[in-house]
Amino acid sequence: MKLGILGLPNVGKSTLFNAITNAGAESANYPFCTIEPNVGVVAVKDERLSMLADLYNSKKVTPAVIEFVDIAGLVRGASKGEGLGNQFLSNVRETDAIVHVVRCFDDPNVVHVDGSVDPIRDIETINLELVFSDMELLERRIAKTKKLAASDKEARAELELLNRLNGLLESGKPAILEEEGEEEKAFLDSLYLLTRKPVIYACNVSEDSVADDGASNEYVRKVREYASSAGAETFVISARIEEEISELSEEEKAEYLESMGMSESGLDKIVKASYSLLGLMSFLTAGEKETRAWTIRKGTKAPQAAGKIHSDFERGFIRAEIVNYKDLLRCGSLAAAKEKGLVRVEGKDYVMQDGDVVLFRFNV
Repeated sequence: MKLGILGLPNVGKSTLFNAITNAGAESANYPFCTIEPNVGVVAVKDERLSMLADLYNSKKVTPAVIEFVDIAGLVRGASKGEGLGNQFLSNVRETDAIVHVVRCFDDPNVVHVDGSVDPIRDIETINLELVFSDMELLERRIAKTKKLAASDKEARAELELLNRLNGLLESGKPAILEEEGEEEKAFLDSLYLLTRKPVIYACNVSEDSVADDGASNEYVRKVREYASSAGAETFVISARIEEEISELSEEEKAEYLESMGMSESGLDKIVKASYSLLGLMSFLTAGEKETRAWTIRKGTKAPQAAGKIHSDFERGFIRAEIVNYKDLLRCGSLAAAKEKGLVRVEGKDYVMQDGDVVLFRFNV
């Protein structure tokens, strides 16, 4: 999974990126301190893996990972070259979703590019720049497709869809509102439109707003209302707290979070929100050689899940031997789980479930 981190300058975007990836992106109290996209890869914490690895004495444990891409802060007029322009937006076009960091705290010592804190105005500023960026991309694509449309039926259908999308963007609305059929989806995916991506709003609050999850923060309330109407996810985070705990051990981190009245870290919240927004889950494979988590979309059938491991597994799929990880751990071994009838043999129509421990049988 790949997530792009966007926001205005000085909203805590790079501070958050540094904290969750420990990648060391530069962070300072002035606009545009991030002028090259920063990329960091983070393992998804999954306690099931360590328990299964202990059971199998696995030599290697491989968690699911999330790749974060952090780019320079956008400002009003970026599409016309203001600030650093939108030159780095291409770096987030191939992400699965956007984490939009929104400033929800007052601090006279941290300058705001528009002179005051107004999260909805800030959100709409960024969204408008994304719309302009997509329009620029579509204009080029429309010009190219027009030449083919005179003699190509498929190109005419594409042109009609492109013009419909462009009309949506011209009205200031995101491309994600375009209704699509199964045939249109693959074409729309190939465009990599920014406004077609799901959005997670990260409300960056001061330390004293974290304990009640932003319930007493008027800025957070407004963002939640906005996100709810747009079908987006929202979570509350303090980039400063994340920065502090990023240097701690797991044990120290747990103690610190408890002392702050927090049950989970910002990274945990991002993982939860992104898995929910994108409809993702994990199945597991376990053995002496390796215990591993594999991320798939909910509703994925067994052969396609097998294909995540290797295309041969999907092509030559015969069956899947499946046991729920809780049953396996409770029984103490795969053999014991089989004796109790807890290991199931599933075929091509089986829909994978979160926490399935799987052995795929295939023949190529």
